[in-house]
Amino acid sequence: MRRTFSVSSAILDNPLRKAYGISSVHRTPSPQVLGGDILTRQNVPLHATYLTDRHAFALWAPSVSAGRTHTLRIPLPSGHGPTAGLVPSNVACRIVDADRLPACQTPSAQAWSRIAADPDADVELPPAAHAVLNATGDAATSAAYARAVFVDTLAAAESLRPLLTADLRAYQLRGVTWLAEVCAEGCGILADEMGLGKTLQTIAHLARAGHGPALVVCPTGLVTNWIREIRRWTPGLEATDFRGGELPPPGDRTVVVTGYPTLRRHTGALAAVRWATAVFDEAQALKNSRTQVSRAARAITADARIALTGTPIENNLDELWSVLNLVAPSAFGNRALFRRRYTLPIQNGSATAKHRLHDAISGHILRRTKSEVAANLGPKIETDVQCDLTEEQGRIYDAILDRAEAEGFGAGMARRGAILAALTRLKQVCNHPGLIASGPVTGRVEGRSGKLDVAAEIVGTNVENGSPTVVFTQYRQTGELLAAHFGDLLGTRVPFLHGGLTRTERDRIVDEYQSGAGCGVLVASLKAAGTGLTLTRAADVVHFDRWWNPAVEAQATDRVHRIGQDRIVTVTTLTTAGTLEEHIATMHRKKAALDLDADAGALAVLTELSDERLIEVLRRNREEAA
Repeated sequence: MRRTFSVSSAILDNPLRKAYGISSVHRTPSPQVLGGDILTRQNVPLHATYLTDRHAFALWAPSVSAGRTHTLRIPLPSGHGPTAGLVPSNVACRIVDADRLPACQTPSAQAWSRIAADPDADVELPPAAHAVLNATGDAATSAAYARAVFVDTLAAAESLRPLLTADLRAYQLRGVTWLAEVCAEGCGILADEMGLGKTLQTIAHLARAGHGPALVVCPTGLVTNWIREIRRWTPGLEATDFRGGELPPPGDRTVVVTGYPTLRRHTGALAAVRWATAVFDEAQALKNSRTQVSRAARAITADARIALTGTPIENNLDELWSVLNLVAPSAFGNRALFRRRYTLPIQNGSATAKHRLHDAISGHILRRTKSEVAANLGPKIETDVQCDLTEEQGRIYDAILDRAEAEGFGAGMARRGAILAALTRLKQVCNHPGLIASGPVTGRVEGRSGKLDVAAEIVGTNVENGSPTVVFTQYRQTGELLAAHFGDLLGTRVPFLHGGLTRTERDRIVDEYQSGAGCGVLVASLKAAGTGLTLTRAADVVHFDRWWNPAVEAQATDRVHRIGQDRIVTVTTLTTAGTLEEHIATMHRKKAALDLDADAGALAVLTELSDERLIEVLRRNREEAA
């Protein structure tokens, strides 16, 4: 099936011109700006062009704009008779999900409505229904491909109902069918911007594929998050945590999840299995093709390979080659040729080389951004990420519990203080094991805290994406660690806004951040920056640790998600799996702390437990995560 047709070779006749709804020679005048919403104006005929990348329709009319709209690039008629052709043109449009197509009296909208009602209907799609231009402007989506994607995505929505306990958005459904499409050819890179649900789309694809075992390789700190997401959304799949040793033969519905360090150390055991699908999450970890972990990843035998990354594919072309070489070695196996054909010419400013690269990779990569799907997302995306304890964290966490169990928590007023001290130490361990000692953290920082490594990955990706970020923490010492570590990673100073600053210092940090100074990353104390500030430069919020009262976290988020914010805000909350933090998250879900002030009321929930019961609750959670 041809995905595109050539625009340069297209000749238009009168019926085709009529199908576009244009009866005169097309030129490029200044668009007529209509007040209000063009969708509500009955006298404006709206075309419906299907967007195959997100299972949505662009509604548009020639030479019409309507304030804040998206822009659609399509070929429009130009000329008459033998000289007639198509000219790449930008038109203002409104994006709606595929299941929200309004009744419009245009051939394109009516054709899609008939196909939605009867996928087998004998309907010919006019050009306005599908002709979205590629980046180079020399080809547009073919009618056959657009219709196949539309019908397949509708079918996917039905087939996933008994397999998935989640309702997917329209663009996520398209992500599932796109994965099936590219995996039939052996590979694909899902490069959606962070917060758009790459994990869920991949899990849905694995549930729908349902043939042969699957392997998921991810950063160590995300292994538990993957396992829990699989168990949460797809009860028909069996998720297995592989940390080394003997690997039992996986079944057809088994998903083995492992970390990149385990892949490197136990390549032989994992490479001995013929996987139906191998998924490499946060694939930028493999950006250096010469590392041992990259070689281990390439040693995995799989019928289909999927790479997941939120890092823009236009950056660092040598690193892009490494990921392309992982998933599609037959197409991108020659590094020297890639550099000669794409990297070096693009570095020298060649637009032709950029076009060649886009054409070469377009069949392997799908990327959607929040701005593209913003109309259907709402003002805020909230994501909870489960992070694993490292071995060092686990040892210290258990030692604190052992000591508390041996010594007890006392009685009376002293009991509450003893419990608070123990719980604070447990929360500090979850942040980083070096925080247990007084004073600044010494020695190596990275690799010792699953949560810190995940946060660093998020912040680094956001900086590459040009997405300013605020990271909230409740502890002064943790904030100092985060600011120093992020600064080392980014090669620049990262400010830390906390209660120990003077009013003048605090105002200076906020003013500089809001004005666009620095790298766009701000670390902030949950309480010091939780009220009274405006931080709308950022569109990404990371809650590094859990406060007892969810209202306090919400107040901090509102420093970014407030009047003056014109972007989708992504809120990522990090929770260390199987620890006290998970207990706090459970209290949040049950709204047990919503009406409690700070620590006092929330702690009462725990202080009312006996010593034995409190230890049991914490240990039980620890064991469930193991």
